Parts: sequence; C-alpha cells; structure tokens
Amino acid sequence: MLKKLFAPVDLTSGKIYKVILVFMVPILISYIFQQIYTLTDAIIVGQNLSANEVNGVNDVGSITYIILQFAFGCSAGFSVISSEKMGQKDHDGLRLSFLTQVILGFIISVFLTILATSLLDPLLSLVGLTSSTGGATYEAAKTYLLIIFLGTICQVAYNQICSLLRSMGDSLTPLLFLIVSTILNICLDLLFIVVFHWGVAGAAIATIIAQGVSALLCYIYTFVKYPFLRFKKSDFKALNWSFYAEHLKLGLPLALQFSILGIGLITLQSTIIKFDTTIAGVVIDNGPAQLAYGAANKMQNFLMTPLNALGTAMLSFCGQNHGAKLYKRVKKGISTSIILMFIIYVLLLAIALLLLIDNTYMKLFYDASKITDESAYLGRLSVLSTVPFFPLLGILFILRCSIQGIGKPIIPFFAGIGELLARTLLCLFGPYIFVDQISTSLNLYENPAPFITTCLADPFAWLIACIILGAGYFIFIHKSYKKLVFENNIENPGKTLPN
Repeated sequence: MLKKLFAPVDLTSGKIYKVILVFMVPILISYIFQQIYTLTDAIIVGQNLSANEVNGVNDVGSITYIILQFAFGCSAGFSVISSEKMGQKDHDGLRLSFLTQVILGFIISVFLTILATSLLDPLLSLVGLTSSTGGATYEAAKTYLLIIFLGTICQVAYNQICSLLRSMGDSLTPLLFLIVSTILNICLDLLFIVVFHWGVAGAAIATIIAQGVSALLCYIYTFVKYPFLRFKKSDFKALNWSFYAEHLKLGLPLALQFSILGIGLITLQSTIIKFDTTIAGVVIDNGPAQLAYGAANKMQNFLMTPLNALGTAMLSFCGQNHGAKLYKRVKKGISTSIILMFIIYVLLLAIALLLLIDNTYMKLFYDASKITDESAYLGRLSVLSTVPFFPLLGILFILRCSIQGIGKPIIPFFAGIGELLARTLLCLFGPYIFVDQISTSLNLYENPAPFITTCLADPFAWLIACIILGAGYFIFIHKSYKKLVFENNIENPGKTLPN
C-alpha cells in the first residue's frame, strides 16, 4: 500500500481530471506548508518584534523574490527536460539531466550569493530604504536580507530537488520533507526569537537551517528510493556542453522572467513605502501603509496557493504528455485545469471575504498595537483590489506553466516583460492621476484612489500577461498541435482534421 502511495504518478494515462487532481493535491499541500513556513515567520515576528522590524521584513519580500526566483526559474526550466525524459521512459537521460541540474544549481547559487550580498544597499534603495532615511526599518531589512542571501544554496537545493521529483510524477515526497522542515522552522523561530531574542536575524537563520535540513533529507531519500538516479562515474564523462546548453536554453528565460517580475514587485513595494514617507523623504515609524499591505499581501499569497499548485501540476502534465507525443491530451488537460481553477476561485473569494470580517487576517500577523484604524482600512482596500481578479492569475499560472512544459519558454518570458511594464507603469504614473505627490500628508480616507490604483497594479499586470500567453497558446498549442496530429497521425490514426 505504501509503495503504491509513494509511486510516481503516470501523467500520460488515466482520466485527465483525476490525474491532475491526484498529482496536484500533494503539491497544494506542499505549497500550503510553504506558506505556513513563511507565515510562521510573519506571525512570530509580528507578535514579538517592533513595528519597524516587522516592516523591515515585509519590505524586502520583493528583493528576495528577484534574487531567489532567478534560481527557482532555472529549476523550473530544467525540470521540463526531466519531464520529457520521464514521458519517454528514458531513465539514463533523466539521470544525466539530474546531474546537470545539480551542477548548474551549485554554480548559480554561488554566483547569486556573491552578487546579492555585495549589493545589499543598492537593492534596499530600490524600495526606498537607505541608511540615512530608513532608520530602524532599514537596519532590520538589511540584517534579514544578508542572512537570507548567505543561505541561498539551501533554498536553491531544496527547490531543485522538488522540481525534479515533480517532473517524474512524484509530488508526495517533497510534501513529506516540507512538513518536517515546517515543523523545524516553527520550533527554531520560537527558540531564536522568543527565547534567544535574536530578532529578525533569528527568523532568517531559522528559515535557512530548516530549508537546508529539508533539502539534505530529500536528496538522501531520492537516491535511496530511485536507484536509477544514482550518479555513475560514466555520467560525468557523458556530460557535454550541448547538454548544459539545452538546460540553460530552457532555464535562463524562465529565470529572467521570474527576476523581471521581481523588478515590478520592487516598484510596487517602493510606491507603498511612499505612503509612509514624509515630504522630507523620511520613512515614518509604524507606517500604516506598509503594515496594511504587508498583511494583505501575505494573506493573498496564501490564497494564491491552490492556483499556483494547479499551474505547477500542469508543468509536469504537459511536459510528460508532450514528450510522449500525446498532443490532444495536453490540450484537454489545459481546458480541464481552467474549469477546475474557476471552481477553486469561488472558494478562495469566500475565504477572503470571511477573513476581512473584524480584521481577522491582520490579527494573525500583528498584535493589537499595530492594527490601527488606518492600517485596517488600507488593508481592506488592498484585499478588495486584488482577490476579485484571481481568475486572471489562475489563467496566467495555467497557461504559463503549460507553455513552459512543452518547451516554449520564450512566450512566458515575453509575458513576464508584459507584467513588468504593466505593473511598473501603473505604479509610476497611476497614483499621480489623482495627486501631485505621494506622502504621509495624504488623507487616504477622503481620497483613497492613489492607494487603490497602486494595489490594482497586480491585476493589471496579470491581464497583460494573460493576453500574451493566450496568443502563445493559440500559436504553439492550438494551431501547432492540430498540425502535428494531422502530420503524424497521432492518437487518431486514419482520421483527418475537422474543418
């Protein structure tokens, strides 16, 4: 029974909706635990540290995103090759791909660690935090960032092994080790922050240790569970530059795409900070806009989890079926996943509205002293400006991952460019349609339009990305697959295409 439970899911056979759901559920639970992992830091920090320290951690989310998502994007691109090898039942090719990913992942981790730690001040200045104007918020943000970036290799290693296992159809193993990691992270957070009083440094150290332990255990289990993935001496000789190039061809566009998205998020975060900045350019203590957006953003990220999990499932689903040349199954899988997405959205919207009652979601992250009338009001505006547009995000996740899964990363890359431009332009110019300057002097109760416009930058970015991805779907899947089925007589031998 256990052996069957832990066996990889064959995504190339069976009823499509059942296969997607069976494969997706462990991914969803994994992502929920990842969010619990993140939210634990936020809750313990929010309940035990000062508002400035809380804002310091909240403000650097977009910065860590831009650096770490470069590596995570590479892993997602590399896993497309793993999915295709699995769909072709090529275990030797899968093992070589795994080895290539480990080597490239290590090189990328070292590069990003050196780059990020040497650019801490310039990165913080992008969100409006400097040593002269940021005060305690700046110090907390810099400390947290430094430790997170020094542990880059732990986070990259965990993400890489999870991507590989999911590409094989094994979505349960990453979940189990993530549960272990989450429990460890909670214990370490309580130890380092509540007992040792290490502040934001304790939260960052706990995160790195927990992810490093999870990655190590996951690698050990993988080599024990899947003997055909154990590296051989001949594998190192078999690797060549063309194989590295094949992985980088798929990984780098996604890495750049994810990092580009981070630039847009930095622009959004820097605009939020302006609402807590005086006309003289000083960031005020206990900034309500930062507290409001920080809590709302964490809740929204948690609610996005099922949509993200569905997209991740489609990455492997499309990769395996494309590798097996089951083109009609790929198209049917995409349409099925969109239907599932709308069902999920109805539930997410209901949950969001319930969490708004009596500021329940804010009470999870902050103690009573940080929840003012203004921060609660701005938090509600942020949630109501974003969550209703989640269907756009769901379609974005599904189409982006599906197109990536068939080995066409250029369209998702351009979609990322579209997201960047849309989010950046709306943040830079949208609020100034209503006011001449953003600062603490604004009365957002009387004129909330500048803040709402800033929050709408995300839905606007999703819309632009969906338009680009929709064009990519029509070209590379709808149109090209009809041609491939016709030319190769695949799945319907002896039949011609309908008009």
